[in-house]
Amino acid sequence: MKILTTGSAGFIGSAFVRLMAQKGIKLVIVDNLDYAADLKRLEAAKGFFKFYKADIRDQKKIEAVFKKEKPSAVVNFAAQSHVDRSIKEPFIFTDTNIRGVQVLLEVSKKYSLERFVHISTDEVYGDIEHGEFLETTPLNPSSPYSASKAAADLLVKAYQRTFKFPAIIVRPSNNYGLWQYPEKLIPLAVLKILRGEKIPVYAQGKNVREWLYVEDSAAGIFEILEKGKIGEVYNLGSGQEKQNIEVVKGILEILKADESRIEFVKDRPGHDIRYKLNSQKIRVELGWEAKVKFEQGLEKTVEWCASNKDWLLGKWKKIAPLYK
Repeated sequence: MKILTTGSAGFIGSAFVRLMAQKGIKLVIVDNLDYAADLKRLEAAKGFFKFYKADIRDQKKIEAVFKKEKPSAVVNFAAQSHVDRSIKEPFIFTDTNIRGVQVLLEVSKKYSLERFVHISTDEVYGDIEHGEFLETTPLNPSSPYSASKAAADLLVKAYQRTFKFPAIIVRPSNNYGLWQYPEKLIPLAVLKILRGEKIPVYAQGKNVREWLYVEDSAAGIFEILEKGKIGEVYNLGSGQEKQNIEVVKGILEILKADESRIEFVKDRPGHDIRYKLNSQKIRVELGWEAKVKFEQGLEKTVEWCASNKDWLLGKWKKIAPLYK
């Protein structure tokens, strides 16, 4: 397959590109290089990709890339992805995550694709106090971000049925790891500690997330690209749940900082209490499971963040005014 990836300079997309480079697989990659993207994430994959700067909402540019490269498979990572920003700036989320996906679908169906893998999120299910989400669980999003992703999932499923479009949907749990943008909990907490500031934690930090190391996530997506069944949805989770406050305390312990550095702040509107995926389908059908234990992944991530403080700080300065 000739693989084209979008959102390739983002957090999860770049991890996938690096994995493909390790496997010796060359890619065509597309990214609009917005605030959360960075080509530095791809330095380890130099020589294994051909880059095009384009926004998935720009049909003319996307069509030009497809016409030139004629991909046989597409993996769509491109998205606006931060819940807090979606509450403050919702229009860019609906525009990118819905209209942008439709542009990709429209352009893609003109070509004889073997596969179109759309990267969604566990947040489309809403929250669940007890039990687990199955791939068949009805969608019940809580934020403008998750609503835009759920709408994109429905578009993909509509194209599957109406046009016999060869799509697969992947719903990963909370990704973390190296090169994550510092508006997310772990890199933000590390940056705050290194700067001698307090870590803002919503409410009492009781919200639970299922944490998936980004390299495990990339490996799971590759398995689905290679072996997943057309028309299916695959949950992609680690089974490792942690309250946000547990994560923050773990970071404090690694950096040998005191718990007085925690500052509990007013909760986010519509804050989901808990996510938990049932990932049996991908384990049984494709033989994939997460390899990195959370404690191991957290330590590696915190150490990387501490060693790359300047990179984190440079990114944070661009968006800090949004969170005042």
